[in-house]
Amino acid sequence: MKYLRPAIVLTLFFILVTGLIFPLSITAIAQATMPGKANGSMVEKDGKIVGSELIGQGFAGPNYFHPRPSAAGSGYDGNNSSGTNLGPTNPKLLTGAEGFDGIKQLAEKYRQENGISAEVVLPVDAVTRSASGLDPHISPRNAELQVARIAKARGLAEDKVKTLVRECTEGPFVGIFGDSTVNVLKLNMSLDKL
Repeated sequence: MKYLRPAIVLTLFFILVTGLIFPLSITAIAQATMPGKANGSMVEKDGKIVGSELIGQGFAGPNYFHPRPSAAGSGYDGNNSSGTNLGPTNPKLLTGAEGFDGIKQLAEKYRQENGISAEVVLPVDAVTRSASGLDPHISPRNAELQVARIAKARGLAEDKVKTLVRECTEGPFVGIFGDSTVNVLKLNMSLDKL
């Protein structure tokens, strides 16, 4: 009992501190200082949650901006978050295989969807999958290449759609870390408001 009692007391103490007190205090601080982020950065439309700013989702059809390709399950599946796990020297990454589109197939599809000639250099995020498969952002260049398709499908002037892309473009973190990005969900919701 001399050794067992302190072990039991310490175990219960650490269960209480690390399993209850610490998580509850961090949750309380997060809810008080940044409730939107603490609750998953949910995006609402007409009183309903339509997604999260942090998790990408697939958009189809010519009248919406399309996200970058996803390898998460059947596409943007949070339960199967993953990249392709293919290294840069793996031929399957470039040329694809049965049931898997490689960069060449993704580029052909992107060019065909957006009416882009073979001479135009495509942004990397248009033809590659993200590491998580759930990336909610695309590059401003990727969005710009989709403008003509969307403007035509919606009967809008291209300049109006380009202006919307510029308004929805987020700069690098703290102005210096990373690249400018466009959140596809936010952009498509702004597009629906036009």
